[in-house]
Amino acid sequence: MRNVYLVTHPEATHHVDDLVGGWFDSDLTDRGLTHAARIAEALAGLLPADGPVEVHSSDLLRTRRTAEIVAKRLGADVVLDADLREKSYGEAGGRPQAWLDERFIPPPATGERMRHDEGVPGAETKWDLAVRAYRALDRILRSSAENQVVVAHGGTATFLVAAWIGMPIDAAGLVNFRFSSGGITSLREDDFFHNRGVVRLDDTTHLDVTLA
Repeated sequence: MRNVYLVTHPEATHHVDDLVGGWFDSDLTDRGLTHAARIAEALAGLLPADGPVEVHSSDLLRTRRTAEIVAKRLGADVVLDADLREKSYGEAGGRPQAWLDERFIPPPATGERMRHDEGVPGAETKWDLAVRAYRALDRILRSSAENQVVVAHGGTATFLVAAWIGMPIDAAGLVNFRFSSGGITSLREDDFFHNRGVVRLDDTTHLDVTLA
């Protein structure tokens, strides 16, 4: 049995400042730090008390700090992976969200969506993001660990789930899962049929729990 717990980082400064995230290296807010501790406690309740766990994380500050809090609670180390980063928005990163909104060219309803140019210099396409996410998950799953935590970003998480269920990357142009800041998605592969299930998508109930 393999369990992968996909965590989307909690509230970061770019959220409250209404700035474009992407590769802009924003930090967690105080609320985000509180939620990171709640995420860690929730994961401790889901994982076996005496079993080893791997923690993988995007190398951006907001995810790295989340992963460090989780890893400390679980007694694990953090493996940083730049392929788990959010989509790069190029010149828009760190600018006001309104700046991006004025320039953004949405993808067409049909046709080529993965390699669509969104109109912002230096920005990644959905294809670029998907390739990174698929590559990262492939690398993570090469481990024989039965329990793994992956701390990433909302946009990246969609393609991590797509890769998990074996969706061909060329067919991922329309896929979208809604992820909340601080959500936990539980993925499981059984050791008989080797089916990969999405046990729980974007669970946020732990964020409402008061820490002792």
